[in-house]
Amino acid sequence: MQVCVYCASSAKIDPMYFDATAKLAKYFVQQEVSVVFGGGSSGLMGQLADTVLAYGGKIKGIMPQFMNEVEWGHPGVSDFTYTESMHERKAKFLEGTDALVALPGGVGTFEELFEVITLKKLGQFTKPIVVLNTKNYFEPFRALMQHASDEGFMGSEYLDSFIIVNDPSEVLPAINQMTDWTKGIIDAGKYRH
Repeated sequence: MQVCVYCASSAKIDPMYFDATAKLAKYFVQQEVSVVFGGGSSGLMGQLADTVLAYGGKIKGIMPQFMNEVEWGHPGVSDFTYTESMHERKAKFLEGTDALVALPGGVGTFEELFEVITLKKLGQFTKPIVVLNTKNYFEPFRALMQHASDEGFMGSEYLDSFIIVNDPSEVLPAINQMTDWTKGIIDAGKYRH
């Protein structure tokens, strides 16, 4: 199984976020899950890579060339793909991916998560999306998505396009319990009328 992980590069965060990321990374290695990530060496990206490498797991970084030029890449990761743009990077994240996991992060993580949920809504990405709610970080996201549904901006069925879990040990079971996403552009279009 290959899982893409969206996560933060900020290191100015509570140690709980680092601990949860390390626990998830170790669990992935134990379950022989290969990881794709943004390639960074700091913050949760760095923690993810450090832990996967320390336990002998497989990890691949995908990073735009302009980030590589300022040496943001993790020096221990040998499997790298460099892209021309952020847009191309996001497309590469999803190639061959069996599931997507979002860890706490900032605007870049939010943007990636919202894009992949949008792609799922349109039937362009059908794999499981799991959001790890460490320290209840994603409660405002949960509330926002529910509010969007309650206010009629999206159908309530699209709340089932992702699962929110609270502990790293719940991530793989959540991936395995998600059913195949069969909705597509026609279904999304019907909701508009």
